Amino acid sequence: MKNRIMHVSLPISAETILMGSDIMPALSPNIIAGNNFSISLGVNSKEEADKLFAALSAGGKITMPLEVAFWGAYFGMWTDQFGINWMVNYDLPK
Repeated sequence: MKNRIMHVSLPISAETILMGSDIMPALSPNIIAGNNFSISLGVNSKEEADKLFAALSAGGKITMPLEVAFWGAYFGMWTDQFGINWMVNYDLPK
């Protein structure tokens, strides 16, 4: 795991960032075309993160509950009912 890339980002515009990481086998052991990407939502509040997380994860599988992450954000991950991987991130005020 120590040789894998956890996070890289490339700003494309003021509103859009292309992000990438290596696959973590424990989180995605059965990689197939269609589940080999995630949609990441950057939000403006914890409340917005909670609302989107609850609505979009309904009927799916939560892989990381919303919680404060070590990089200073409120963050969570899930796979929706259609097999699409999602992340939501709210950068906490400093």
